[in-house]
Amino acid sequence: MEHDVTGESSTAGTVSLAQIREEPLSVDEVLSAVQDPSCGGITVFVGVVRDHDRGQDVASLDYSVHPTAQARLTEVAGVVAARSGAVHLAALHRSGHLEVGDMAVVVAAAAPHRDAAFAACRDLIDTLKAEVPIWKHQHLGAGGTEWVGMP
Repeated sequence: MEHDVTGESSTAGTVSLAQIREEPLSVDEVLSAVQDPSCGGITVFVGVVRDHDRGQDVASLDYSVHPTAQARLTEVAGVVAARSGAVHLAALHRSGHLEVGDMAVVVAAAAPHRDAAFAACRDLIDTLKAEVPIWKHQHLGAGGTEWVGMP
């Protein structure tokens, strides 16, 4: 499953890439999507599957994606672009099965100066995590499972 949006404009910035996909993510792809000669600052956040959560061992996880998640990701990225000083934003999020150490999400922001790039990148990941309906089903080391992020 791959969803794509490219070149979506907003008043303050551009969403260069916003996808949810089952395939492994590429930091280079996200960096390439936001690079612009007018931008002197690019920030990237990479979220990886860790081996623990809330005091429990995590063996692996599965991301489930609501049918509206791609549209919501596109909308969230556009809102962040509109309220930020960033020129370009990009976001990739995995779906399906992931092992410990796999990249789960990569977001980037490019702006003329670093402060705006840092702020936009943080805003994008925080808003994505809070508002895009993607849920984590963790497989615990002790053999149980738990859902994280369900409404």
